[in-house]
Amino acid sequence: MKPSALPRPAATVRPTHSVWVMLFALTTAFALSQAYRTIAAIMAAPLQADFHLSAQALGLFAGAFHFAFGAMQLFMGIGIDLHGVRRTVLTAFPIAIAGSAVSALASSYGMLVTGQVLIGVGCAPAFLACTVFIARHLPSERFAAISGLTLGLGGIGMLLTGTPLAWLIQATSWRMGFWVLGGIAALAWGLIYALVHEPAPPLAVSLARQALPRESLWQAITKFGTLFMLPHTLGIVLLAAVGYASFISLRGLWLGPMLMQRHGFSLVQSGNVALLMSLASLFGPPLFGRFDPGPLHRRRWIVAFTLLLAALFAAFALTHSTPIDVLGPIAIGVLSGYMVLQYADVRAAYPAAITGRAMAVFTMAMFLGVAAMQWLTGMVASAASAHGIDPFTAVLATIAALLAAGALAFTVLPGPPRAAA
Repeated sequence: MKPSALPRPAATVRPTHSVWVMLFALTTAFALSQAYRTIAAIMAAPLQADFHLSAQALGLFAGAFHFAFGAMQLFMGIGIDLHGVRRTVLTAFPIAIAGSAVSALASSYGMLVTGQVLIGVGCAPAFLACTVFIARHLPSERFAAISGLTLGLGGIGMLLTGTPLAWLIQATSWRMGFWVLGGIAALAWGLIYALVHEPAPPLAVSLARQALPRESLWQAITKFGTLFMLPHTLGIVLLAAVGYASFISLRGLWLGPMLMQRHGFSLVQSGNVALLMSLASLFGPPLFGRFDPGPLHRRRWIVAFTLLLAALFAAFALTHSTPIDVLGPIAIGVLSGYMVLQYADVRAAYPAAITGRAMAVFTMAMFLGVAAMQWLTGMVASAASAHGIDPFTAVLATIAALLAAGALAFTVLPGPPRAAA
């Protein structure tokens, strides 16, 4: 194996202009993955009308992308280990473009879900590639700040699925939304092909790697098991499964239907709120990355902001106020940026030799958590409607409870050794 995909301390690497250009090119794929994962909030109404979808079916549609995305993280991590960032992204991303075409041509619900699965597989290496690239080629002490900046830039993809997508769907159809996103994704693939060529490691590091035997695919898979043998992994995974999931479940699935059904918003009006939420989310990750308190207090910050997020979702559940339902998502957009601290926590919680795999497991937990939360809240919404309960109250209360449970697990389960932090 070439252990090049296992992030090494990058403080010895002097970042050059070309390194920043390559990171920007990789971020374009991440931005498209952000767009794809948030389309359901704007497409929900026309898809329900065309395919007669229940809330549960809509949740499964939205979750299909995230299930495929999360399930592929281990394999994409191995691909980056064995073949590098560039080759892995260039190989996978055309699957997302094909999935966009399948979705646009869908004549049945099953075909629509298949398209989402293909898009999820194709987008799977998008952010993992960025984090590994940052850990390899940029200063380690700036990992949280640069990751936060990358998350913020990648969030631009969500701007596409706010007002612009709502306007496009209203003027044409939801199918055109998939065609346009597929075309932009093809442009991003071309940009990565033209610009991304990973810098060679220092000579000493290169010689050390050549002295190691090449790891087989099976050995690479089985070594992920070492992560789950470490006692602090469970708490990290359980919190990862609910934090980002809460943000995406609101922005990517329930925001549009809630505003349209609770308050009579039009598709474009709900798209405007989604756009504002997405804009707010661009500032959160760089802000929290800039003010990262360091390993001594970072985990306390993570718990505190998770509980604050849970409180905001509980407020949504208990009120039916238009101002709260409009301004609350914007506040959540900013606060969701604290999740960049979790990336820094994971990087500090594991030895350098398995940090890349730890990032893959963490990302897998995040997106399987999104899939599970969207599927679960779809079931909750359907059950609530059947019993005469406001479905959005039930959905938002469920998300608040899951966030509180994740914070509790992160607090009471074993943390990483202080030496690792």
